[in-house]
Amino acid sequence: MNATTLPRDGLEGTKDKKAEKPVLAYEKDKPEVATLLRALLAEVVGTFALTLVAAGGEVIGHVSHGEVSQAARVVAPGLVVMALIYAIGSASGAHFNPAVSLAFALRRDFPWSRVPCYWAAQMAGASVAALLLRALFGDVAHLGATEPHFGASAAFVMEIVLTFLLVLVILGTATRYSLIGPNAALAVGATIILDGLFAGPVSGASMNPARSLGPMLVSGELRDAWIYVAGPFLGGLAACGMVWLLCGPKKDDKEEEAAEGDQQKKG
Repeated sequence: MNATTLPRDGLEGTKDKKAEKPVLAYEKDKPEVATLLRALLAEVVGTFALTLVAAGGEVIGHVSHGEVSQAARVVAPGLVVMALIYAIGSASGAHFNPAVSLAFALRRDFPWSRVPCYWAAQMAGASVAALLLRALFGDVAHLGATEPHFGASAAFVMEIVLTFLLVLVILGTATRYSLIGPNAALAVGATIILDGLFAGPVSGASMNPARSLGPMLVSGELRDAWIYVAGPFLGGLAACGMVWLLCGPKKDDKEEEAAEGDQQKKG
């Protein structure tokens, strides 16, 4: 081997370096953007299904002259949320509720930058469900919008308490996600059903600003909207404080996995 000859390994290393192409910034962001879009789609679909079932129960019960019983209207939303957590919870964390997104962000399990995106997706899903109900049945029963039945103050306080219980369960199971995993769906679905069984006649047991606002916006019945926005948000805030007192600050990344979904954490 003369002085001008390079070792074979050296030549191959040189070729490999020349063959390498620089990775542009937007190419690095592609997986993250795709994962976020998938999460937002899951929130649209999930909130659409929840609103269609919850508000649709009221509408179809009205047009069918009581064929959908009050018990069925209460149980159905809990069952659909339970099923959706199992089905698509890994894509987005299965919030389907602006109050839940806010609570996860306050708990530092969920990025604040994504909260407005989730809220927009949830409102879009609820509004599309209300539009579908109006297209099918007309403007019946205010498209299933939740209404106070024993005065605004009673409904407002009840929405605070009910959402407090729901978010307490959601955040509490998230702190034990490493043990419970997606089986948190059972606890969350059961809480929605329980709240509806005893408090549905008072406020409609919405616990969800998107579920209430979607039908209200489409039907134009916004008189009681403040109850179903302020009540759930205040209840979620109170639940965050209670979880901090009972469980302390965020324990590990498993809480973030519960809030964002498995796919987002892997992405």
